[in-house]
Order: sequence, then structure tokens, then C-alpha cells
Amino acid sequence: MHKTVAIQGIKGSFHHIVSQQYFKNEVDVIECLSFQDTVSALLNEQADVIVMAIENSIAGSIIPNYALIDANNLQVVGEYYLDVQHHLMALPNQSIPDIMEVHSHPMALLQCAVFFKDYPHIKLVEAKDTADVAKHIQVNKSIGIAAIASDLAAETFSLNILNRSIQTIKHNETRFVIVQRYSVEINKESINKASIKFELEHKRGSLATVLNVLSDCKLNVTKIQSLPIIETPWKYAFFVDVTFAEYKDFEKANTILELMTTHIKVLGAYKNAKK
Repeated sequence: MHKTVAIQGIKGSFHHIVSQQYFKNEVDVIECLSFQDTVSALLNEQADVIVMAIENSIAGSIIPNYALIDANNLQVVGEYYLDVQHHLMALPNQSIPDIMEVHSHPMALLQCAVFFKDYPHIKLVEAKDTADVAKHIQVNKSIGIAAIASDLAAETFSLNILNRSIQTIKHNETRFVIVQRYSVEINKESINKASIKFELEHKRGSLATVLNVLSDCKLNVTKIQSLPIIETPWKYAFFVDVTFAEYKDFEKANTILELMTTHIKVLGAYKNAKK
């Protein structure tokens, strides 16, 4: 089935790469300036699904995106891990000594900071999107300015890669989730991961008790993230990812947690991309 996918960023971005690799078939891409805009495209039924970065192996969780999924009652229906390789690129016939400025997303600049210590003449400039910088360099024919972006961005905007994989930590993985407006009929035989959110009474041992229940039900917690409940200062909601061998074990745990928590919500059940 042909899908329309909303992504944060433009074609050539890492979100675009994930949309190609996850769906395999050709998809129509809606380019959005922000994650909020991707959600709006989904809610307005312009898009069938969103591809959304949710955490990075170096930088950790992208907390606002958890809140967007929760607040808009969206459903996580899949995940994808992308090995993010940052390349330095510019218009042809230039070398690194010719480059005066490098523009990219703040996260990309941070992840490549050590590389630029050897080039003190280069000014680092923050931008909204990695691929968008590459596009601007091509459109404006900007000499002396380079981008940090993907292989696909270099190919899309006809830029020359000056240096490959300049990120400090060479294995730099980002986890993306595939998000829809509604849950889909799931095949319980193939589902082995779920994302849940719950709230607890503020008393000693309440979180430990929940974690023990998950363990007793044969669930493995792969991620736990707290987020403040804005309406109630100093109370927190917990976003938890769990994996399991049998879907019935997840159902059992969910039934028990409904009795133990003040609020519980299943944000999605899907196939574990790490297996």
C-alpha cells in the first residue's frame, strides 16, 4: 500500500533515509519544519504516518517527542535504528582549508566537535536541519561554507564530500519510531515490544514495585524515561519500553499495572527492530 509519510526536515535528511529504508516501497514524503508540524500533518490526514526520532545512542532521549505522541493520543506501530554517519560536504573544487564556516543541526555539530579542533579557522554555525543546509549551499552556490549531513544529502544536492564519518563516536545510532493516528490490528505472534506510559502515587517504592511486576511477568525493560506532569508540579509520568517473548505476558503485566498505577496508557505494541 502506497503511503504518505511526514518527516521533520527535507529530502536528504536522516528522517528521509529512514522513510525509504523502513517502508522499502516508494513513499510520498511531506517535508515539515518541526516535529509539531509532522504531528499536524498526521492529525489533518495529510499524512498516513510520521517518522520521528525518539532517542540517540550518544545524546539520549528526545523528550519533547514523547510528549507529542502522548498528548495527541498517537500510536507507535514500529521502530527503526539508523547508523548515523556525519559527512562534511561542500560545493566541488574546494578543500577543508577553503572552508570558513560549517553549518548544521546543533546535535550534528556537537557530535563532530572533536574533528573541528584541528581546524580552528572554521566557524561552526547552528541550523535547523542538516539536509536543508546542504540544499542552501547548492541553491546559493555558497563558496567557503560546508554542511554536515548524510550521504543522501550530498547526492541529492550535488555536493562533494570532503571528509567522511567525522563524528567523534563512530557508532552513532538513532532510534526512530513510526507513528499513526490510531492503533492497527496486530499480529500477536510477531509483536514483541511495547511502549507504555504510567503515573504513580508519590510514595516510597512505588516505581520499584512496578518494575518488579514487569520482571515477574517476564518483561525486559529496555528504556525508562520520566517526564514532569505539567498540571501537577513535582509529579512525574514514566515512559517505558518493554520487550517480551510472548504477547500474553505483556497483556498480563498491563492488567496488573492498571490496578497499581493512577493512570496507564499503551502508546503502541510493535516488532522489536533489534531482533
